[in-house]
Amino acid sequence: MIGYKSLPGGGTTDYAVDIYHKAIAGEHFVSFLREDSYLPMMYMPDAIKATLDLMHAPKEQVKIRSSYNLSAISFSPKEIYESIKIHHPDFRISYEPDFRQAIADSWPDSIDDTRAREDWGWKHEYDLKKMTEDILRNLPAYLVNF
Repeated sequence: MIGYKSLPGGGTTDYAVDIYHKAIAGEHFVSFLREDSYLPMMYMPDAIKATLDLMHAPKEQVKIRSSYNLSAISFSPKEIYESIKIHHPDFRISYEPDFRQAIADSWPDSIDDTRAREDWGWKHEYDLKKMTEDILRNLPAYLVNF
């Protein structure tokens, strides 16, 4: 889960939040993952949308009563960096993988959410470009008021 209203806490996926903070602050970002490490991610508005979509789906379309896999986007540190660099051309990154690289390597690159898409029409709205634009637009004001 990625959202601009939560501070990075040092977890394996937290680079995807911290990188925006560093870009906005004009700081160099040191990635603890390799540039080509893909992880499944979802932007918070899509998670809220998924919850509401499932709640409002006709009951005959909700065929799994225990849980559905949900997915949105998968990207690498290099791809998120490149999406930010469009808006912050002076932003810089370096890669110094640490112990979290082994954790990331043990996770899947993506999640199969075919059943949610087929059963009740799940579809995420945010791709990497749209998510980056939204975070870069909203994070500065959020930090000032934090």
